[in-house]
Amino acid sequence: MGKLRRGGYVYISWKSDHPPRHVHVYRNGKLVVKWDLDNKKPMMGAASRKLLDLIRDLENEGRL
Repeated sequence: MGKLRRGGYVYISWKSDHPPRHVHVYRNGKLVVKWDLDNKKPMMGAASRKLLDLIRDLENEGRL
């Protein structure tokens, strides 16, 4: 995937990164959450409802 911007957040993931499949989400240069896309739960940090909705939308669009 690489790097995306949406809703004031920056989403970064790498194809060759370690399992489980996940995305790093940043705001203002600081890590907000490292989100496990396979199990739908945080690996590090916490996600607001708005952020969860944005992640779900990106997944539905096939961007994550």
